[in-house]
Amino acid sequence: MENKIGKYFKYAIGEILLVVIGIMIALSINNWNESKKERAQEQELLTQLHSEFKSNLEQLDQKIEMRKQKISASLKLLHNIDYPETRDTDSIIIYIGHTAVSPTFDPIVNDINSSGRIQLLQNRNLKERLARWTSEVIQVTEEEQAWMLVRNNEYMPMLAQKGIVRNLLNRYWKDNVLASFHLDKGTKTEIDLGNSAKKIEVSKLLDDEQFESHIAQCASYAKIANSQAISLRQRIVEMLDLIEQDLNE
Repeated sequence: MENKIGKYFKYAIGEILLVVIGIMIALSINNWNESKKERAQEQELLTQLHSEFKSNLEQLDQKIEMRKQKISASLKLLHNIDYPETRDTDSIIIYIGHTAVSPTFDPIVNDINSSGRIQLLQNRNLKERLARWTSEVIQVTEEEQAWMLVRNNEYMPMLAQKGIVRNLLNRYWKDNVLASFHLDKGTKTEIDLGNSAKKIEVSKLLDDEQFESHIAQCASYAKIANSQAISLRQRIVEMLDLIEQDLNE
C-alpha cells in the first residue's frame, strides 16, 4: 500500500514538473516571439527616424545658408549706409532682397514620445536625445519668429511705402530665389514682373534711420538663429550616427 502511494506521489510530482516545464517553455517561446516582434518594430522605427532626420538635416542646412546670405547682405548694406560713396543701386536691391527673405525651420515632427513608441528603442542615449528634440527646435524657431514679426509688421510695409517691393520680387523671379520654397525641389516657376518705372531713391532709403535699424535687427536675429541652428545641426548628426549604429546591428 505504501509503495503504491509512493509511486502515486512520484507520478503526480512528475506530471506537475512536466506541466511546469511546458509552461516555462511556452512562456519562453512567447517572450522570444514578443522580443523578436519588438526588435522588428524597433528597426522599422529606426528606419523611419533615419529618413526623417536626414530630411530635417537637409532643410536645416538650406535655412542656415539662407541666413548666411542675410547676414552678409545686411553687413554690406550697413557698409553702404556708413560709406555713401560705395553705393551701387543694382547691388543694393540684391542685398535688400536677401534681407526680406524669412527662412523658417519646419522639421518633420514624429509622435514617438506621445504615442509611447519611444519605448521600443533600446539605446538610452538616443531616447534621451529624442525626448529633448522638441525643446531644442523651439530655441531655433523663437529667433526666426521674432524676426518674422518685425519683417511682416514693420520692415516689409516700410519697403512697400518706399516703392521697392516690385523690383525686389522681380529680382527674386529672375534669380530663381523663390525655387527654395517649392515643395518639389528643382521646380522652376517663371514670371516677369518687370521693374517699376518710378525712380527708386536708394540713397534716401539707406539714409533712413528706421531702415538702418531694421537691417541691424535682421543681421542680429539671423546670427543668433544660425548659432542655435548650428548647435541643433550637431544634435541631428549625432542622432543619425546613433540610429545608423543600431540599424547595422
